[in-house]
Amino acid sequence: MFRIVCKTSVNRSTKHWTTTNPKLTPFSRLFSTTLNPTDQHSFTVSFLVNSCGLSLESAISASKLVNIDSAEKSDAVINLLKSYGFTKTQISTLISKRPSFILSNAEKILRPKIEFFRNLGFSGSDLTRIIVSNSYILASSLSNTIIPCVDFLRRYVETNENVVYTLKQSTWILRRNVDKIMVPKIDALHALGVPKAHINRLIMIQPRSLILPMKYFKEVVRSVEEMGFDPKRRSYILAVKAMTKMTKATWDKKKEIFMSYGWSEKEFHSAFTVQPMLMLCSEKKIRELLHFFIEKAGFKPSEVAKCPNLFLTSFEKRIIPRCAVLEVLFAKGLIKKNLNVIWMLNVSKKKFEVKFLTSYLEDAPEIIKAYRGELGFHGFGKCFKASK
Repeated sequence: MFRIVCKTSVNRSTKHWTTTNPKLTPFSRLFSTTLNPTDQHSFTVSFLVNSCGLSLESAISASKLVNIDSAEKSDAVINLLKSYGFTKTQISTLISKRPSFILSNAEKILRPKIEFFRNLGFSGSDLTRIIVSNSYILASSLSNTIIPCVDFLRRYVETNENVVYTLKQSTWILRRNVDKIMVPKIDALHALGVPKAHINRLIMIQPRSLILPMKYFKEVVRSVEEMGFDPKRRSYILAVKAMTKMTKATWDKKKEIFMSYGWSEKEFHSAFTVQPMLMLCSEKKIRELLHFFIEKAGFKPSEVAKCPNLFLTSFEKRIIPRCAVLEVLFAKGLIKKNLNVIWMLNVSKKKFEVKFLTSYLEDAPEIIKAYRGELGFHGFGKCFKASK
């Protein structure tokens, strides 16, 4: 039956649509001609496709939740979003996630919320990105949810700039009663002796850690304590951040990768204690660096474990170029074979360049190409003797 109706509509309307909408694609033109202007459901689907950019499938699905009876009100929503820099794709995504937005009062409901975030400090792509990726922001009450949450954050992180930074880490807190959920965890950290400045830092860099269920939060804090972290040191907060950023299954999987490359339990514990952010590296990067350090460069697993900061550096921009420079210098006999190479990868950019580029440029001009990544790294081979 539906196919018969579509065919009839196409025959009756093809001329009208092809002449008044020359820019429509053949598919959209065909779809548009199947809609009877007097059919409210068809009008809704048509508007969602042609004005909002939804796919036919998404539009049909959305039409079950909304009924557009006037293009004027919905056009006002689209024009408002465009005026704030939302792209066609972003508008389509936003409406697909929450079709009810297209029925909102653009001036009374949407504009005040967008203006609030813009005045707070979000602008340009940051403004549109945060709203599209967290569409519930426009569905939340400005006076009862958004403003109280921002006021709460400002009491701890003080400036609007810091509030913006915090919300970029997680806008999930805008969906929570922050006073009720976050304060008990903040009080718990205070009781453990964590300085206020460090707690405020945790709120900024990992606000979601403080909206976790209290049971899980206590388990994390207990684990951090058992590892020997000092509550008064900044590393304590970084450890809490790292452990609340992933599930236990993900934690165990990453740990297993380190162990599979020869790290002992003690070495893993020591590396995490020195650099908690180590565990925030992706599984791919962890595996890639371990393979490079141990299999290609020839370092001992214990040597790598002593320099966990290397996992936070760029593999392509730092590790490989430096190894390539040292490979050239080793091959020419310009540096001692017992040099602790892994620590040379860990020194500052300025110190490395002064020690190995400036000092040996005349004797080995090719190190410039090596440092630029033009020579690559082939391994130290027999020219390198691992440090003891």
